Amino acid sequence: MSESLQLRKRAIFDELFQGYAGPPFAVRLWNGAQWTSPGSSPPACTLVVKEPGVLTALFAAPNEITLGEAFIHERLDVEGDLFSAFAIAEHVFNRPHRLRHQIAQRLAGALFGAGKFIKLGAAGSRRRDSASIAYHYDQPVDFFEPWLGRTLAYSCAYFRFPGQSLDQAQEQKLELVCTKLRLQPGERFLDIGCGWGSLPLHAAQRHRALAHGITLSRQQAETAQRRIQNLGLDRCCSVELCDYRDLERRGQTFDKIASVGMFEHVGLKNLPVYFGIAFRLLRPGGMMLNHGIARASAAPVPRQSFISRYVFPDGKLVTLPQAILAAEQQGLEVRDVENLREHYELTLRCWVAGLRAHRDALLRLVPKTTYRIWLLYMAGSAAAFRRSDIAVYQVLLSRPNRGASRLPLTREDWYAGQTAALASSVSDEPH
Repeated sequence: MSESLQLRKRAIFDELFQGYAGPPFAVRLWNGAQWTSPGSSPPACTLVVKEPGVLTALFAAPNEITLGEAFIHERLDVEGDLFSAFAIAEHVFNRPHRLRHQIAQRLAGALFGAGKFIKLGAAGSRRRDSASIAYHYDQPVDFFEPWLGRTLAYSCAYFRFPGQSLDQAQEQKLELVCTKLRLQPGERFLDIGCGWGSLPLHAAQRHRALAHGITLSRQQAETAQRRIQNLGLDRCCSVELCDYRDLERRGQTFDKIASVGMFEHVGLKNLPVYFGIAFRLLRPGGMMLNHGIARASAAPVPRQSFISRYVFPDGKLVTLPQAILAAEQQGLEVRDVENLREHYELTLRCWVAGLRAHRDALLRLVPKTTYRIWLLYMAGSAAAFRRSDIAVYQVLLSRPNRGASRLPLTREDWYAGQTAALASSVSDEPH
């Protein structure tokens, strides 16, 4: 490559990343050429661009789809800190469209000659049509076990300090849910969307509740039932393949209900149905804890996103006010709201570390594109939580009994329960 061409490309990168304030990074092209962002610190990551078309397309019309597809098909890679790459993407997204287009045209001229421009992943193209769509729970449980840990809890953990183990943080989350519900021995407890059964098992084993979980995944239900049988909890704990809308027809009622990481699948239109059924499943004086992700009201909503295409095809997050309004309109009373946003970023970082640590074993179970979809989805979600575009909320709801909530006047029992749980977790720490 001629020296004049190298200088032109460096000038193009300098212009694109003018004003960039994120972690230092480098770009390495398919031909070995490299550019490093200004500053004396070593790069946190290196963007490895393996095809010329990727570079021009990403600069001209970058979005989550073009970036994501380039990554999962290994036309674009990240060496080093994957999380820091999202600050780079955010900077490019926020550059004026006209400037990006001009830079892309100049770059195309420098690489290919004037007038030639390559687009990546256009709608209907062979590349996009041939992309592997990884639906969320189509993977064997062996895929999840190595990085979810012993609890198999696939939702936000609850950390007492950064660096605490994922297993301990997940146990603390399960206990936090039960503590907020003030779950008592012998109470009928329902977990809507129970996954592989972690919360019903915890409720039955630690709180002696009569716990029942439901899921729409046959594989999850079968795995949960095996876990219940292995622990000898058949008399007080059960999980079945069932839609929550079918429970009402049976005339069943419950003292306490939890829904952890499920309501993201409900959607705004169906929230009245969801909370209405929960209200009718609760006995008067009963409690519900809804734990789920909501988008910030001021956060931009992309027309297309990587997650909606490759992870949750029908998922659309609602805002916290929309969720609370829907719950109150069905007769539920809001008793407490807690934002665990920072906890979910920590959880996702643990999951990404687990995915990377078990890469070889996981690639024996799923294609490489599927593995890279999960890796990018987890890292990108951590970045979204850090930016506060999304958050995870625990909303405690009650069904008053003729105005009586049957709740104590203070939260002192919550604090006592959490102190006892902390003492127990410390005693269980390996020494």
